[in-house]
Amino acid sequence: MQANELEQKIQEALPGSDVTAELEGNHCSVWVVWPGFEGLRAVARQQRVYAPLADVIASGVIHAVNIKAQTPAEAGKA
Repeated sequence: MQANELEQKIQEALPGSDVTAELEGNHCSVWVVWPGFEGLRAVARQQRVYAPLADVIASGVIHAVNIKAQTPAEAGKA
Protein backbone atom coordinates (compact mmCIF):
# COMPACT_ATOMS: atom_id res chain seq x y z
CA MET A 1 0.00 0.00 0.00
CA GLN A 2 1.29 3.43 -0.95
CA ALA A 3 0.58 6.75 0.77
CA ASN A 4 -1.29 8.05 -2.29
CA GLU A 5 -3.65 5.04 -2.12
CA LEU A 6 -4.49 5.90 1.48
CA GLU A 7 -5.04 9.53 0.52
CA GLN A 8 -7.42 8.47 -2.24
CA LYS A 9 -9.44 6.22 0.11
CA ILE A 10 -9.94 9.12 2.52
CA GLN A 11 -10.72 11.63 -0.23
CA GLU A 12 -13.39 9.31 -1.63
CA ALA A 13 -15.00 9.03 1.81
CA LEU A 14 -14.65 12.76 2.57
CA PRO A 15 -15.26 14.58 -0.75
CA GLY A 16 -13.53 17.94 -0.93
CA SER A 17 -10.94 17.01 1.68
CA ASP A 18 -7.24 17.86 1.46
CA VAL A 19 -5.32 14.76 2.58
CA THR A 20 -1.63 14.09 3.19
CA ALA A 21 -0.51 10.63 4.27
CA GLU A 22 2.94 9.39 5.22
CA LEU A 23 3.93 5.76 5.70
CA GLU A 24 6.81 4.39 7.71
CA GLY A 25 6.60 0.62 7.60
CA ASN A 26 3.16 -0.26 8.89
CA HIS A 27 2.68 3.05 10.72
CA CYS A 28 0.72 5.83 9.04
CA SER A 29 0.36 9.54 9.75
CA VAL A 30 -2.57 11.31 8.13
CA TRP A 31 -3.39 15.01 8.00
CA VAL A 32 -6.90 15.78 6.77
CA VAL A 33 -8.38 19.23 6.22
CA TRP A 34 -12.10 19.10 5.52
CA PRO A 35 -14.96 21.57 5.96
CA GLY A 36 -17.18 18.70 7.15
CA PHE A 37 -15.26 18.59 10.43
CA GLU A 38 -16.87 21.88 11.49
CA GLY A 39 -18.72 21.38 14.77
CA LEU A 40 -17.40 17.84 15.35
CA ARG A 41 -15.37 16.87 18.39
CA ALA A 42 -11.91 15.35 17.94
CA VAL A 43 -13.11 11.77 18.43
CA ALA A 44 -15.84 12.14 15.79
CA ARG A 45 -13.32 13.63 13.36
CA GLN A 46 -10.94 10.75 13.90
CA GLN A 47 -13.75 8.23 13.40
CA ARG A 48 -14.59 9.81 10.03
CA VAL A 49 -10.96 9.45 8.91
CA TYR A 50 -10.49 5.99 10.43
CA ALA A 51 -13.60 4.47 8.79
CA PRO A 52 -12.30 4.32 5.18
CA LEU A 53 -9.03 2.81 6.45
CA ALA A 54 -10.68 0.08 8.55
CA ASP A 55 -10.18 -2.67 5.95
CA VAL A 56 -6.50 -1.81 5.52
CA ILE A 57 -6.00 -1.79 9.29
CA ALA A 58 -7.92 -5.06 9.75
CA SER A 59 -5.76 -6.73 7.10
CA GLY A 60 -2.62 -5.80 9.05
CA VAL A 61 -1.13 -3.69 6.26
CA ILE A 62 -1.30 -0.73 8.63
CA HIS A 63 -0.78 -1.28 12.33
CA ALA A 64 -0.97 2.25 13.74
CA VAL A 65 -2.56 5.47 12.50
CA ASN A 66 -1.82 8.98 13.74
CA ILE A 67 -4.59 11.35 12.65
CA LYS A 68 -4.62 15.14 12.54
CA ALA A 69 -8.08 16.30 11.44
CA GLN A 70 -8.80 20.02 11.01
CA THR A 71 -11.25 22.38 9.38
CA PRO A 72 -9.83 24.75 6.75
CA ALA A 73 -10.01 27.63 9.26
CA GLU A 74 -8.05 25.66 11.86
CA ALA A 75 -5.43 24.73 9.29
CA GLY A 76 -5.08 28.31 8.05
CA LYS A 77 -6.48 27.34 4.64
CA ALA A 78 -9.73 29.27 4.83
